[in-house]
Amino acid sequence: MKFLFDFFPLILFFAVYKYGTGNEAAAVALAETYLGGLVSGGKIIASQAPIMLATVVGIIATVLQVGYLLIRRRKVDTMLWVSFFVIVVFGGATIYFHDETFIKWKPTMLYWIFAAALFVSQVFLKNNLMRKVMHEALPLPEAIWPRVGFQWMAFLFFLGALNLVMAFMVFKNDTNAWVNFKVFGMTAIFFLFSVGQAMMLVKHVPQEEA
Repeated sequence: MKFLFDFFPLILFFAVYKYGTGNEAAAVALAETYLGGLVSGGKIIASQAPIMLATVVGIIATVLQVGYLLIRRRKVDTMLWVSFFVIVVFGGATIYFHDETFIKWKPTMLYWIFAAALFVSQVFLKNNLMRKVMHEALPLPEAIWPRVGFQWMAFLFFLGALNLVMAFMVFKNDTNAWVNFKVFGMTAIFFLFSVGQAMMLVKHVPQEEA
């Protein structure tokens, strides 16, 4: 259930985008009806409608995530607050300027903000955030955690840079291909890194004596 909750905005973003690309006339009609008053100039062309509809649904889904947790009086993780702020700012800019450039920057900014937070916390505040997140599942020796932190910093920075390369170079004129890469490619890379790192780190977990 937590997996579905965490990926709720991404799943809806992808579903709405694919609906929009497959039903162009309906997408334009919906975008002009509900978003026409929010965009600069008030005019939305057909090629812009799918990404704009997907973006506004992604924003709404993230707002619902935060609202649900607040109503249930549960803790809203810092990562979710950051994601909320980034998608509102960059998604809002995408809608207002009807320019997909902003939403394409959103994953990069999110990854780089997390990487910067890890760096500042570990280097300057002497507080390893990855240890706080992973220690319960992987009770590693203290000497290992700085390495883990730096590995995640490097990986998140790499993901952010990779997104820019794919969005503005490899798939520069193919938003559909970028969306597929964002949803499936980057998710797979993140998953494989997490699993691979866990497999390498588990050997450092102290073994309980019989």
